[in-house]
Amino acid sequence: MTRHIPNLFTLLNLVFGCLAIVVTLQNGIVIQYAADGMQLIDIPEKIWMASLFIGLAALVDFLDGFVARLFKASSEMGKQLDSLADVVSFGVAPAMILFQFLRMSIAQEEDGLNATIIWLLPAFILAAAAAWRLAKFNLDDSQSFGFKGMPTPAVGLLIASLPLIYWNIHSQIMVDIIFNKWFLYGLIVFLSWLMVSNLPMMALKFKDFSIKNNLPKIILLVIAIVAALFLHWLAVPIVFIAYIILSLLLKQKQS
Repeated sequence: MTRHIPNLFTLLNLVFGCLAIVVTLQNGIVIQYAADGMQLIDIPEKIWMASLFIGLAALVDFLDGFVARLFKASSEMGKQLDSLADVVSFGVAPAMILFQFLRMSIAQEEDGLNATIIWLLPAFILAAAAAWRLAKFNLDDSQSFGFKGMPTPAVGLLIASLPLIYWNIHSQIMVDIIFNKWFLYGLIVFLSWLMVSNLPMMALKFKDFSIKNNLPKIILLVIAIVAALFLHWLAVPIVFIAYIILSLLLKQKQS
């Protein structure tokens, strides 16, 4: 019976991903019109729950590996199940957030409410890239202490930070960036490429307790703490970029 406990954590990951999709679809976005005809978009805070559920999915995703090692219950089924859950929680759910942000961005344009859905479909490139990346991961046994391509949970958490940045970072510049469809398209292409690429990315696992062997991870942790203290939710993209830079520097050092 204990051998199935890690799988239950993995299924909980999937459930959180499903809940993230539900609240993203039922976000209650209201499009209003001012007296001068300008379109105003009010985003009720319900959509932030998608960020919460994706965050919980990431936490459970971390714990299922820990629980599997604790009960010595790692299995091939658990590996496959983990990837299937990750496709939902860190592929489809973040893609739905991007879908809604694209919809809001295009709705602000002239005649935007009548725009074809084709403008919104690029959001699902992210979900497809996540599925591709996870399938490739399952066929590669060399990614124990390092990854080829960006891990899907990292991408999912980055996208999940967008609603939180919108509501909590009171900066018109940031709002304009998030609501710029070309920025969103570029973000989709960039993140999708990162996932399907073979760029060497470090795994956040500690082989031992020496500072020398874990220096990049320690630096990343310090950056995360400092950024969280001063930048709040903007810390998420800062840490994401730092993770890429440190991973590439680590690879160059080992070459």
